[in-house]
Amino acid sequence: MRLNSKKEDLLQNQAVVCIIALVCCALWGSAFPFIKIGYLLFDIPSGDWASQILFAGLRFTLAGILTVVFGSAISKRFLYPQRKNIICVCVLSLFQTVLQYLFFYIGLANTTGTKGSIINSTGTFFAVLVSCLLLRQERLNIQKIIGCAVGFAGTVIINLSGSAGQGRMTFLGEGFILLSSLSYAFSSALIKQYSKRENPVVLSGYQFVLGGLVMTLCGFALGGRIYNAQPKGILLLAYLAFLSAAAYTLWGILLKYNDVSRVAVFGFMTPVFGCILSALFLGEGFSGSGLKTLWALLLVSAGIIIVNIKINKRKGV
Repeated sequence: MRLNSKKEDLLQNQAVVCIIALVCCALWGSAFPFIKIGYLLFDIPSGDWASQILFAGLRFTLAGILTVVFGSAISKRFLYPQRKNIICVCVLSLFQTVLQYLFFYIGLANTTGTKGSIINSTGTFFAVLVSCLLLRQERLNIQKIIGCAVGFAGTVIINLSGSAGQGRMTFLGEGFILLSSLSYAFSSALIKQYSKRENPVVLSGYQFVLGGLVMTLCGFALGGRIYNAQPKGILLLAYLAFLSAAAYTLWGILLKYNDVSRVAVFGFMTPVFGCILSALFLGEGFSGSGLKTLWALLLVSAGIIIVNIKINKRKGV
């Protein structure tokens, strides 16, 4: 019991939460350019929805297997969900993998990595609103609203440069990214709720396997195919699987021991990483302005601090 208490205290420590959350955001941010690079390596055109879904399905099936294997190795026993929690795995898989990434992969194929990253950051707003207003997991207050608004302003600044903020918006592009963000919001709140009764590693691993298999079968049935499976492409697919397994498992553990708003607000760093990495790997119009990047980081950091100060005061720290 004392060991569990020490673990809980450690995972609620602000510095630990910050470090783990930033690692997760850096991994997720790298997904924006690498998914688009993956489309090029496997010759998947922007209009080939079936192959995009198949590509995503393979990624998440592998991510789930990696999560279960490594989680079992660390625990020194094979991890599997309790029978009573299988429905939780299914529901979580629907929102966290199937819906979120079906919309995300198709949407990202029809917009730029930078535009996708800024729209995807609305998931942080949605996560706080779903947790506070729909599932009543915590209270919504003015400081959480201000903190989210300030953080979002930072993602706007880092993305609105060059061609990133230009061009028309489409439902299959930006619209689908927005729907993906909404699915992510529900999945964050569900992880918080379900992790009270099941190991977050188990939830993450098996929902990935289930969701990945569903997407793989759907993509293949719709005519999707993966071509040119060269070593470079396979390594990239393996990296995408790894980042999902690592980031979602760590994120789920943080959500288990902290309020959704306290963790979700760090999500505003994902577009910052996504924009910078899209510029480096895709050359998508990011000017590289140090001043603009500095302002974005300051605003995102301010938003994170605002949200967490209120929570700490309420706890009497």
